[in-house]
Amino acid sequence: MITPLKGDDELDREGTVRLTEHLVAGGVHAIFLLGTTGEAQSLNYRLRYEFFELVCRQVAGRIPVLVGVTDTAFIESVRLAEHAAKCGAVGVVAAPPYYFAPSQQELIEYYTALADALPLPLYLYNMPSHVKVFLEPATVKTLANHPNIIGLKDSSSNMVYFQTLLYELSDRPDFALFMGPEQLTAESVMLGAAGGVNGGANVFPELYVAVYEAAAANDLERVKALQHHVMAGA
Repeated sequence: MITPLKGDDELDREGTVRLTEHLVAGGVHAIFLLGTTGEAQSLNYRLRYEFFELVCRQVAGRIPVLVGVTDTAFIESVRLAEHAAKCGAVGVVAAPPYYFAPSQQELIEYYTALADALPLPLYLYNMPSHVKVFLEPATVKTLANHPNIIGLKDSSSNMVYFQTLLYELSDRPDFALFMGPEQLTAESVMLGAAGGVNGGANVFPELYVAVYEAAAANDLERVKALQHHVMAGA
């Protein structure tokens, strides 16, 4: 979900309520706040808290809400997650800490410590174009053994990588893999992904729900027809 703003430092509260209702009415299965599309790293903490408080209140338990807690400061990620839990969010999402590029072993140690400290289940977020590192398949497989790490969103646009994750985690149906780029959602779901987290759904939620449902049903003809709209920008 995007973060509606009236200015650099003011949340558009009315716009947030309208967009939340637009998404719910469009049939989305969950809402993800403060991700890349939500431009979380450009927002101060006060605004981030205000935003997910308002959305959680508006959703009122109708669908799950996930909150992005990516940060360079470990404690800030924990604080965001703690408050998200109080507001009614069901999970949090975190990309690797950016600026200093951690090694794969450091990523394992970081995410293990983060998952241990969080009050909510954690989804990993692979976003190499923004944080300079890949969550390598072996790293993900190791982290999937942590009881509080329950899935991953991949925004790398690398289908070889994503198919490797599907293969390596084929014995872990409890670990959910989600596709970020909407152009690849149908293909990913038909290969076994749990779904997509698509920025385009801010505008056309019904389209992306239909794409998911057609792919989950393995309805290739319907997928082809809907994919045309996805690639044309709806």
